[in-house]
Amino acid sequence: MINREIIRSKIVQLTYAYYQNGSKNIDSAEKELFFSLSKAYDLYNNLLALIVAVTREARRRLEVLQTRAEREGTPAPSQKFTLNRFALQLEGNKMLNEFMGTQKRTWDDHPEFIATLLGHIESSEIYKEYMESEDDNYDTDRELWRKIYRTLIQKNDDLDILLEESSLYWNDDKEIVDTFVLKTFNRFKETNGNKQELLPEWDSDEEKDFARKLFRAAILNADEYQHFMSEASRNWDFSRLAYMDIVIMQIAIAEMMTFPNIPVSVTINEYVELAKLYSTRKSGGYINGMLDAIARHLIDTRRLAKFMEPKAQKASKSAHPDEEPEPAKVAVRVTPRKRITKSDAPKTEE
Repeated sequence: MINREIIRSKIVQLTYAYYQNGSKNIDSAEKELFFSLSKAYDLYNNLLALIVAVTREARRRLEVLQTRAEREGTPAPSQKFTLNRFALQLEGNKMLNEFMGTQKRTWDDHPEFIATLLGHIESSEIYKEYMESEDDNYDTDRELWRKIYRTLIQKNDDLDILLEESSLYWNDDKEIVDTFVLKTFNRFKETNGNKQELLPEWDSDEEKDFARKLFRAAILNADEYQHFMSEASRNWDFSRLAYMDIVIMQIAIAEMMTFPNIPVSVTINEYVELAKLYSTRKSGGYINGMLDAIARHLIDTRRLAKFMEPKAQKASKSAHPDEEPEPAKVAVRVTPRKRITKSDAPKTEE
């Protein structure tokens, strides 16, 4: 599950924290990096468990309504939502239950939030259409929860606040982890029953190696990479740059130099997006131009054995921290993502 998008984001945070904390112990910093990455997998499991918690609350309410109906002689309420096949399969899932059995905190600690979320679900058009529909099959049940997740869980301010209070790492992770939860929905098959496999924490050892090598290269070769920045553009002063911009470019250069199979354009695109999240308003465009210039300089001086398409035209101005340069001729992927407004440096979880 942990992919390079999450890894790059965490390395930006932890490299910044490494310099801010002043401990300069790279082994401890690496342990913190992998702990931080493991928390993303914790969040993945907890978001799946949220569906189970809501279903159990719905079952509790149904029992109250059934008792009242028997007492008053009124028609019994529908059990359709509480018997949702997908939710019940998730409730019995062996991997999820084994994981949640290791957790000190569960959704049982937040009954008010669960009750409120269920109330929002029951008042939604998605729920009403489902309850009124004559469709009664596994695919319909799974699709209900996919819609609920996308509309009432994926974008939920109360949930974001609760997650941030539960773990200092989770709020930054949720947007990416949401995509893995929805991917898991698509993987579920009724025939797999409670043995349905969830996403593994790591897709492969290759991703672990990527995280370790990139983090260590960015820190251990910092002086060399900052020298590359200086060589590529002699008309600006490090002291006038946002410190986060230097950190982001330092990590991007580390990726260019350490991983020969990753195209330069991919690296630039990824770190431009991170600059938009973690640094100043103009940082995305500025870092785009700077990394393009640095990569071309390293290729021209034969220190980077990669290929880049020639520029369509020469930029009219040198990059400068006080002005946004012409966009580099690199295809920058634009992905709508919320801006993180809290401190860039992650805190240590108690």
